[in-house]
Amino acid sequence: MARIEQKVRDLVSDDAGMESVVRTVLDRADDGEVKWVDVRDDVSSGQWGRLIEKGVLVDGESGFRLADPEATREALENGSTTATASTDDEDDSSWSTWDKGAAVLSVGLMAGYSWSPLRNIIGNAMDVALGPLNTALPFYAVVMILAVVTGLYSTLLQANLMDSEKMGEYQEKMQEIQERRKAAKERGDDEALDRIQDEQMEAMGDQMGMFKEQFRPMVWIMFLTIPVFLWMYWKVGIGDPSSGQFGTIVLPFRGTVAWKEQILGPIQVWIVWYFVCSMGFTQIIRKGLNIDISPTGT
Repeated sequence: MARIEQKVRDLVSDDAGMESVVRTVLDRADDGEVKWVDVRDDVSSGQWGRLIEKGVLVDGESGFRLADPEATREALENGSTTATASTDDEDDSSWSTWDKGAAVLSVGLMAGYSWSPLRNIIGNAMDVALGPLNTALPFYAVVMILAVVTGLYSTLLQANLMDSEKMGEYQEKMQEIQERRKAAKERGDDEALDRIQDEQMEAMGDQMGMFKEQFRPMVWIMFLTIPVFLWMYWKVGIGDPSSGQFGTIVLPFRGTVAWKEQILGPIQVWIVWYFVCSMGFTQIIRKGLNIDISPTGT
């Protein structure tokens, strides 16, 4: 019901004239079915075709029938409410001032990777909290703990800041347009292809909304993770050997290697160890908390 209701709302919002078309079809389908000859004086062939393409009308025994008359009627009655709700959804998906501030600060923190004064400031500040932990435990264990912590808050941020249902709706809408485009191309309906092309252009705004939904939690993850990563970068002595903790770790297939040794091209051992731990523990956390951040359909 919800899908048919949304389809009718989309039709009416895209073309105000479709409201009278849908009402006409509702009135003429008293016996459950309606034929083109019953409404052709009030409904154009293009409008009739749009109802079929959207799935509002489906095949019946001798003509066409409404897929869900109640949902169709509900969509027309609550049209104004839907417009308000859509506006609210757009407002909800927009970034707040805090989100934008976190994005700006994250970009600024990235300068620490190439500018040693900033790296030293962040490294010394983070060392106040992480230094005692590093003194009590081997460096590889400290990295594992940091991987668990970053994996935990990354999962929680994605689960709470990203609307997976809304993203699922975006994907479902794009898939539906692709399917209708393919069907129209197979039957050689140029008029339908032109309409679908217009829908695809309008749907570009939905894709931008989906991208914003995906990137919003990433801003906060970067804001919290960059200082942790910079501390590890600073602790192993990158750019400042006098403060580095020189040591080794035993890796499978490589044996004993130094933390700053390059193991995958220019990528050093400490980076590989962190990402291996992070990916592994993040999956365990998601399974343990039963959190699924993949887009879900309606």
